[in-house]
Amino acid sequence: CYLEDGASKGAWLNRSSIIFAGGDKWSVDPRVSISTLNKRDYSLQIQNVDVTDDGPYTCSVQTQHTPRTMQVHLTVQVPPKIYDISNDMTVNEGTNVTLTCLATGKPEPSISWRHISPSAKPFENGQYLDIYGITRDQAGEYECSAENDVSFPDVRKVKVVVNFAPTIQEIKSGTVTPGRSGLIRCEGAGVPPPAFEWYKGEKKLFNGQQGIIIQNFSTRSILTVTNVTQEHFGNYTCVAANKLGTTNASLPLNPPSTAQYGITGSADVLFSCWYLVLTLSSFTSIFYLKNAILQ
Repeated sequence: CYLEDGASKGAWLNRSSIIFAGGDKWSVDPRVSISTLNKRDYSLQIQNVDVTDDGPYTCSVQTQHTPRTMQVHLTVQVPPKIYDISNDMTVNEGTNVTLTCLATGKPEPSISWRHISPSAKPFENGQYLDIYGITRDQAGEYECSAENDVSFPDVRKVKVVVNFAPTIQEIKSGTVTPGRSGLIRCEGAGVPPPAFEWYKGEKKLFNGQQGIIIQNFSTRSILTVTNVTQEHFGNYTCVAANKLGTTNASLPLNPPSTAQYGITGSADVLFSCWYLVLTLSSFTSIFYLKNAILQ
């Protein structure tokens, strides 16, 4: 703002509040001052501008002739800042989930969501992300990004854990020769990780019992039978359980197949044939005897 001459008086107002009147400061804000590069200069200076300084400012100049005013609007741009986001959560499969991400900034930032997963699908922009009937494949981290082109986007993440009942994905065994070791492997999945148990028939098996070794991991259990005897052959059941459910699968531990007569399949069978050799000492005598009988 410029004064016409030394006799002119100026004033600065923010909306209806007087900041300066001439050389007198009315505002208590220490950040504002008058810049006087020369006698005509009457500019308002604001240090460390923040969003509260946004708005209209009016310079009023009183002259010997007619007063004049000049108005300017200060627009303060503010980088995006996420101030509220959903906490990490654990839900059961099939639950409806809403994630929240609130941000400030000027211009008002746009909010976008991304599931950090190779198979993730894009979501619509918005402060709220609704997931209906969440599945185990939708577990993981969700990234909220607030952006308004003033600065770099502000990014925050939410971790979603999806509980689901256990499933047995694979169970394997093989034939084993008595006196050797046999192994049955049970592959399972579930959240929380399932607890595994083993049964032979109706009898529960324990680690260290009669040559039984059980090794449990988060997604599988391995049953090893050492020094296999005839009593160890039979049907084994793997049970996986967590707080959402229980499942099981069974598989036999068999001895090697034995070939028998009448067997079908690809077994090799060896048959031996004994034969008899007769040595004739007198072919002529037998010939004459035959003729005598015929006569």
